[in-house]
Amino acid sequence: MKLSRLLLGTCAAVALTAPALADTTLTIATVNNGDMIRMQKLSGDFEAKNPGIALEWVTMEENTLRQKVTTDIATKGGQYDVMTIGNYEVRIWAKQGWLLPLDDLGDDYDADDIMPAIRQGLTYEGTLYAAPFYGESSMLMYRTDLFEKAGLTMPDDPTWSFIGEAARKITDTNDGVYGICLRGKAGWGENMAFITTLANSMGARWFDMDWHPQFDQPEWKAALQYYVDLMEDAGPPGASTNGFNENLALFQSGKCGMWIDATVAASFVTNPAESKVAEDVGFALTPHGEGIDKHGSWLWTWNLGIPAGSEKVDAAKAFIAWATSKAYTEMVAEKDGWANVPPGTRTSLYENPKYQEAAAFADVTLKAINAADPENPAVEPVPYVGGQWVGIPEFQGIGTAVGQQFSAALAGNITVDQALQNAQRFTEREMTKGGYIQ
Repeated sequence: MKLSRLLLGTCAAVALTAPALADTTLTIATVNNGDMIRMQKLSGDFEAKNPGIALEWVTMEENTLRQKVTTDIATKGGQYDVMTIGNYEVRIWAKQGWLLPLDDLGDDYDADDIMPAIRQGLTYEGTLYAAPFYGESSMLMYRTDLFEKAGLTMPDDPTWSFIGEAARKITDTNDGVYGICLRGKAGWGENMAFITTLANSMGARWFDMDWHPQFDQPEWKAALQYYVDLMEDAGPPGASTNGFNENLALFQSGKCGMWIDATVAASFVTNPAESKVAEDVGFALTPHGEGIDKHGSWLWTWNLGIPAGSEKVDAAKAFIAWATSKAYTEMVAEKDGWANVPPGTRTSLYENPKYQEAAAFADVTLKAINAADPENPAVEPVPYVGGQWVGIPEFQGIGTAVGQQFSAALAGNITVDQALQNAQRFTEREMTKGGYIQ
């Protein structure tokens, strides 16, 4: 689709002027999800406005991306000029001096428009160290036609007990329809993203105030047993290997009655060009435990950052300013419609009548983001920030190892009790090695 002259002029305004950037190639590490793939397709606009800069893309699955960029930045490998990273990494890496500040992305960038909850997670000692491409919380997506057929009404504020009952009721294996799809693929940002927020909303926590792991407590047993039992009764076959992309495909093809995952998925499941069930999707907040006023909501952003020591800083900042600007949002809207713009980062988007009209999920997404509380993620006091993760450097390794145990329990290779015992022992050992436990 040819963009209007006005829109091209708007996008050009956010590109940093850099006459000395000739013959620069930026290598960009990114994740293989729909919004990032769309960005790659539209990046010819950036290259046209910055003829001295060429873009080279390295696109990876989530777990692989996290491993690659962490290794590269920690070893000063220099493979990537722009990295796609999460809000988990930003403050930790900024404290370690691994990221460059991004407080000068141009007069038209309007950093003050970034939603306060999103900006806080990307700021260290008052300075922004990554720019958000999109932000998300978690939400419940469900098939309204299946609920109507089963005589069910989705509450605005559902509990886990209701979800369990509903998932089992709408499961119809004869038609290949499963009541619920949830992440099962092992990884600190895969199955543990969901399971951690589930546990938070059932009263569990990763650590007590003295950093002792809590997998031996009844709240964790209740949460993990609920998850495994629910998926055994109402989940699809092979759920232990399913992550975001796999569950998205299942939901879009009509195989899932409910799916609890990132709010960013809403535009994909309601897009008639991609989803067979686009006209029959409803939304609700992520559930909570009985008598517990804390939703299983996470807060995540995919962001663009520049590794310290980069020799292509000006070019990298020019690209980041383009990719995370208001003008980029307008360009996506012009090409693919307002419902498909990158969500969850700018206040102005949720004040835009065109977006509110086009995106039926906008209101629930905003409520979910506001319901997330990464500064106080658990019911009981904890010594960490997070939500679906724990804000310490060791969490990548610990979270992935625990995720492997929980995925094995989901697959039926070990029991829930064995998974929790293994998680407790491993986490105690790693926290002792890290000096958290004496």
